[in-house]
Amino acid sequence: MVVCADVLSTDPPPRATMDYFKQTPFALERYFAVYEFSAPHLLCCSDCEPLTLKQALAMADQECTELWENLSLGYTESQGHPLLRSEVASLYPGIEPGGVLIGAPQELLFLGISALVEHGDHVVCTWPGYQTLYDPAIALGAEVSKLDVTELAGNGGTRALTDEVERLLRPTTKVVVINAPHNPTGWVPTAEEHAALAKLLHDRGIRLFSDEMYAGLEYDSTDSLPSAASVNATAVSVSGVSKSFGMPGVRIGWLICQDMTLIEKIQTLKDYTTICPSAPSEILALIALRNRDRLLEANLGLLRKNLSLLDDFFAKHHDRFNWTRPKAGSMCFPTVKGLREGASVETMCQELVDSKGVMLLPGAVYGFTDASRPDTQRFRLGFGRTNLPECLAIFEEFVRSQPDSFA
Repeated sequence: MVVCADVLSTDPPPRATMDYFKQTPFALERYFAVYEFSAPHLLCCSDCEPLTLKQALAMADQECTELWENLSLGYTESQGHPLLRSEVASLYPGIEPGGVLIGAPQELLFLGISALVEHGDHVVCTWPGYQTLYDPAIALGAEVSKLDVTELAGNGGTRALTDEVERLLRPTTKVVVINAPHNPTGWVPTAEEHAALAKLLHDRGIRLFSDEMYAGLEYDSTDSLPSAASVNATAVSVSGVSKSFGMPGVRIGWLICQDMTLIEKIQTLKDYTTICPSAPSEILALIALRNRDRLLEANLGLLRKNLSLLDDFFAKHHDRFNWTRPKAGSMCFPTVKGLREGASVETMCQELVDSKGVMLLPGAVYGFTDASRPDTQRFRLGFGRTNLPECLAIFEEFVRSQPDSFA
């Protein structure tokens, strides 16, 4: 994979799709595999404070309680539990239960992209971003152009979203992939930009694929957007309970689309992965959706409280960091200013976890690093957990221990 160039891939890989994945580690997940369960202080989590099973079951209505207590641990419906699909569909105007496919969020991103892209296609994808949003396309022999979110207006840059997308489009463009609210910057396009993008792509006959895992975590309700699948008849949207609802261990998400032929195509691919969702997980997800407002309100309260601490931290250390305050989600993507010559964010993060047990996520795991661009010296900081004050205090000790520059 080429990083910090105009495209993420310059030529279709001359090897089989699975060979590509064998030779291309998932950098972010490999980094988490090393530190997530060994570092005592996680300051980079992308989810909100996880619920306990006891908390989730305490919110169950009578119907969900009976479903849970009488649950069969047999196979489930491939497309998903009818009640869960109906609950999901009720959130999205224009979406019927038949247009909902239940699965693990990562799985649905992978299968959705795989169903839409073929060898020789061109794809535009927001970047930096989660690797599953672009690597399946590269593996299938498509060329992927980066839509650099850090350069967009409202996110520290000056470029307009639709202008940038239109600049990147080609006659072979099959899909435009966006992630909003965005991981890792917390960027959200304006309602006008979102509507203009949906219309542009619909008029051009290009699919819009929208990762909406952080929907519902907009700090100002006026920044909330309709789902792409509701406003564009051919668009695909993916969301779930992992991030906004604080239930990543449940491994339940949904892919929605008004195109029933595409839903069937993706479901056919799903027969090669999980086949069907986990029975207990579906009921837990149903409980969460029936308590959607309550859970989102609680998580937004925590995010706003933690954001105020980050406002103070970055104001206090403005000589060491630049940051664009996120508009939504549970993370931000600050730039490090005070690096010694020859040092990098990776070395800073390594020293921090080794000396203080605090885990940050260097931008390099997103492929977002370029020695010629100081603005790429970034790290992901997560603030959706209740222990943020403790983790931030330890990080500040580390910053103060290196008064001139970082290693």
